[in-house]
Amino acid sequence: MDIFPISLKLQQQPCLIVGGGHIAYRKAVLLAKAGAVIDVIAPDIEANLLSLVQQSQGQYVQAPFSLECPLNHYRLVIAATNDAAVNQSVFVACEAKNVLVNSVDDPPHCRFMVPAIIDRSPLIVSVASNGTSPVLSRQIRTQLETSIPHGMGKLAEFSGKWRPAVKAKIANPDERRIFWEELYASRLKEQVFNDNLDEADQLIEQALTEWTTPKGEVYLVGAGPGDPELLTLKALRMMQQADVVIYDRLVSKPIMDLCRRDAEKIYVGKARSNHAVPQEGINALLVEYAKQGKRVCRLKGGDPFIFGRGGEEIQELYEAGVSFQVVPGITAASGCSAYAGIPLTHRDYAQSVRFLTGHLKEGSPELPWSELVYENQTLVLYMGLVGLEKICQRLIEHGQRADMPVALVSKGTTPEQKVVVGTLADIASKVSEHQIQAPTLTIIGEVVKLREQLQWLA
Repeated sequence: MDIFPISLKLQQQPCLIVGGGHIAYRKAVLLAKAGAVIDVIAPDIEANLLSLVQQSQGQYVQAPFSLECPLNHYRLVIAATNDAAVNQSVFVACEAKNVLVNSVDDPPHCRFMVPAIIDRSPLIVSVASNGTSPVLSRQIRTQLETSIPHGMGKLAEFSGKWRPAVKAKIANPDERRIFWEELYASRLKEQVFNDNLDEADQLIEQALTEWTTPKGEVYLVGAGPGDPELLTLKALRMMQQADVVIYDRLVSKPIMDLCRRDAEKIYVGKARSNHAVPQEGINALLVEYAKQGKRVCRLKGGDPFIFGRGGEEIQELYEAGVSFQVVPGITAASGCSAYAGIPLTHRDYAQSVRFLTGHLKEGSPELPWSELVYENQTLVLYMGLVGLEKICQRLIEHGQRADMPVALVSKGTTPEQKVVVGTLADIASKVSEHQIQAPTLTIIGEVVKLREQLQWLA
């Protein structure tokens, strides 16, 4: 994060604009909405800008900018002339006196940026790009405008009125947050939007009267194979309301960035033969935090019920009397094959698909080999990179063709995705040649041939 977003209270605070043209006027409009007292220094000034200055009880100084200007008097300064040298002089002078300064459309000479703004006062939403792409920020603002009802401002004002009473009734801040979240999910929001404030008051009074300390709960959430855009809507909602997030190695950083910012995040690893926390310890953590009244998100790569040991974890929760929900995710087989351009089934090539784990037990994979040697079937191996050579040998020994196509999809659906294609006879030798690393999915079957036509991800 290259900038630190803040919201300044500028009511009755002196602010300076250097420049008297249309750009200066646009910035003055925003300052006026925030209640600032606006001064302008410029050789000439547009009539509409002068009117704003006068309405704000500010002053217009008809003169060029001078280094003698008393900048320490101002909360912030905006350089909005059409002369880059003047704007730079304003920046240098402000920096010397530690005054916040913005040079319009000149990011190197800005100490703060003016974002694209969605005004639902008292609710304000801003979008900023650190000055790199203001047009993109405005486009995003336009998209958000359609999804944020105008009534949100009323709801924010209504909430502010009740905030002291809620704080007095519910002292614990975590519980208080849950109270508001549940309230906003009720019909209170529509009552406020429709100006039925008496009904809204009754709803919140009833909610406060009936409030009890919430019980903890665990959300077993599938995070998908890596691309954050493959998260389900419910997964995202659970991630953003959880108090604690317990996550595995296969959960990508972009996905973790979507979790609630102030949630406690606990890494439990689970790389091959290197578990940061043993499974029994993970189970204990889930129970412990839930019994503290926390909402716990157990975040797993892929789908928690497909080689994710999710069943074991919720068995433990059931036995401990802890409430839980399960949110399925896109499993690696589905996500990685799609991003590699390999359909798992196809009318001409495969009428069935089998998901298998390639984990070794005592140095050897234990799989129903005779059932796997079938021409019109796709095999998908999870966690099979280490035992790949032995798996290929066993399939050939049990009658599978040595030239059966095989694809390795490493770090599928992420920007680091790599796909290597070969056959049962030679695919193991390509692992080191192409520096294939875990997590890697192995796809075996005639459908692999379709990648030449169907691959769509560059």
